[in-house]
Amino acid sequence: MQNYKNHAQIVPVFHYFLAPLALLTTLSAIVYWVWSMTNEGPWIPASLILLVALITTIGLFFARLFATKVQDRAIRAEESLRHYILTGKQMDSYLTIKQIVALRFASDEEFPHLCRETIEENLTPKEIKQEIKNWRADHNRV
Repeated sequence: MQNYKNHAQIVPVFHYFLAPLALLTTLSAIVYWVWSMTNEGPWIPASLILLVALITTIGLFFARLFATKVQDRAIRAEESLRHYILTGKQMDSYLTIKQIVALRFASDEEFPHLCRETIEENLTPKEIKQEIKNWRADHNRV
């Protein structure tokens, strides 16, 4: 059962293997490039290795960022529809995407009230999640 304490999604291959390996590769390439420049070593291969490492690492993190942004947009659309179905009104435009993403965990019974409370008290995503009594799991977000 998903709740506040265990809702964070970790993808072990990405978080514990690929991301650290990309950072380590980039750091190693920087060290090799600096060594090549200060010791009159082969600077062209060192520069190319550094360039490939930077492109790969930056590309990896942007791919993750872009996927998360797309998920945020889908969640906003889903929660806007849910709000309309439950209340007959559009979701308040003052809610930020981070607040809406946090509100998705609220049960249908809590959702409208928690939306109003979030606007009135400007709750943070963490505060929203802590207010939820009946947690609605989301196992699809990564």
